[in-house]
Amino acid sequence: MSKRTSAKHKIDRRMGENIWGRPKSPVNKREYGPGQHGQRRKGKLSDFGIQLRAKQKLKGYYGDLTEKQFRRIFAEAERVKGDTGENLIGLLERRLDAVVYRAKFVPTIFAARQFVNHGHVKVNGRRVNIPSYRVKEGDVVEVRDKSKQLAIVLEAVGLPERDVPDYIETDHAKMTATFVRTPGLGDVPYPVMMEPNLVIEYYAQN
Repeated sequence: MSKRTSAKHKIDRRMGENIWGRPKSPVNKREYGPGQHGQRRKGKLSDFGIQLRAKQKLKGYYGDLTEKQFRRIFAEAERVKGDTGENLIGLLERRLDAVVYRAKFVPTIFAARQFVNHGHVKVNGRRVNIPSYRVKEGDVVEVRDKSKQLAIVLEAVGLPERDVPDYIETDHAKMTATFVRTPGLGDVPYPVMMEPNLVIEYYAQN
């Protein structure tokens, strides 16, 4: 098993949930945490524990962002007018790696980060290799011509367990995706319940 796959599986098992909805998640078979004491760790979580888990789940879902990255996005969500939780989800979904993943150009969010890093993606005709690049409404994201026949791309397009959400218009024949609008929490097809309100509570107290 590759290091990256094992990391994804570890996150799932730490959370006790299949956070990406993948058929191969170990949580589908066993719901206890990783490690030799995983089965004994099912105690009741404190309020802090519940808030921390909500934050870890959201961070993990977007490719296990670092605390520094996540905190910076949260601080921006607080500064912008409107509901902080909705703003947070909107900012996370506007990351280029998230858009590439949502458009089904690659099978996982981890692969999306690597795909962008390696220069396979263009935004409005210009190559962008920064996964955290923030896409704007109306931006067109496309896979470079040289990369359209990569096995990882062809595999992702055929994945049955994920649909492209309606805030992204995708043309898989041309391998382009238009970011139509910034989604709210209710628009995002999370396989598990995300609770940005608990993330807000976590940062308010820590």
